[in-house]
Amino acid sequence: MPELLDNKLVIAISSRALFDLSASHEIYQTDGLKAYVDYQIAHEDTPLAPGDAFPLVEKLLKINALLSTAVGGVEIVLLSRNSADTGLRIFNSIQHYGLDITRAAFCSGESPYRYVASFGCHLFLSTHAEDVRQAIQSGFAAATILSSKVQQTDNLQLRIAFDGDAVLFSDEAEQVFQQDGLKAFTESEQAAANEPLKDGPFKAFLMALQAIQAEFSEADCPIRTALITARSAPTHERVIKTLRAWNIRIDESVFLGGLDKGQFLKAFEADVFFDDQEGHCESARQHVATGHVPAGIKNKTT
Repeated sequence: MPELLDNKLVIAISSRALFDLSASHEIYQTDGLKAYVDYQIAHEDTPLAPGDAFPLVEKLLKINALLSTAVGGVEIVLLSRNSADTGLRIFNSIQHYGLDITRAAFCSGESPYRYVASFGCHLFLSTHAEDVRQAIQSGFAAATILSSKVQQTDNLQLRIAFDGDAVLFSDEAEQVFQQDGLKAFTESEQAAANEPLKDGPFKAFLMALQAIQAEFSEADCPIRTALITARSAPTHERVIKTLRAWNIRIDESVFLGGLDKGQFLKAFEADVFFDDQEGHCESARQHVATGHVPAGIKNKTT
């Protein structure tokens, strides 16, 4: 009988998000595929430097040691545009750093997002924006990891921050704001305060995180979550009641009323922040690792 992963939190990650492949990628862009293949094979025993999502993956995998064997825990799956031949350097690097990653799909230049469903992934992280967009359009939580030179925090706890509209929630309220302005948005949200917002692309991922959090007391939990949103009173009420209806606990909620998010994310010590708006992501990446979620009206392409 095949092994099932549906009792685990499953996260798919691309090789360029996990490791710094900038040097070899430049060879590919400048000299072509054969030069890239030759370079990777020649250096397959040279460990790659950690990439922007490496600290996040490391913290996620460390959670498994804190869980009982009866609990599924966290599974990281590598999804890569490399071939198995060039991917050998990536697996050697995984072994070098002692990462417990055993499952992978190497797609030889084609998009690997189509394996997200097959592995039962709750989240797909990649540096390839089009792969992420395809995953989002197929109904999966996904984010483009943006390049950042932010140092890993000293906090041993895994801290994940989310924007609200178009990330945790649908963009139904954001559509009103974009089309009719702030006054109409405020009036609409007040009128619908007792009506839960529809699901956003990251709801299932948040629920999977919550299932792991439930295995620990609040004082000893290795995961802490935060909602960092541009909303303010009185539009906060619908958000709070939506999370209550979903039976989801967010550890910290910050309603900024349009203030820049970067300093607040730094204060939270986020390991990663997910937002749908590129402007917010550009600000956030100066302070914390950031994933752009190409969902909602702000990411509609003409």
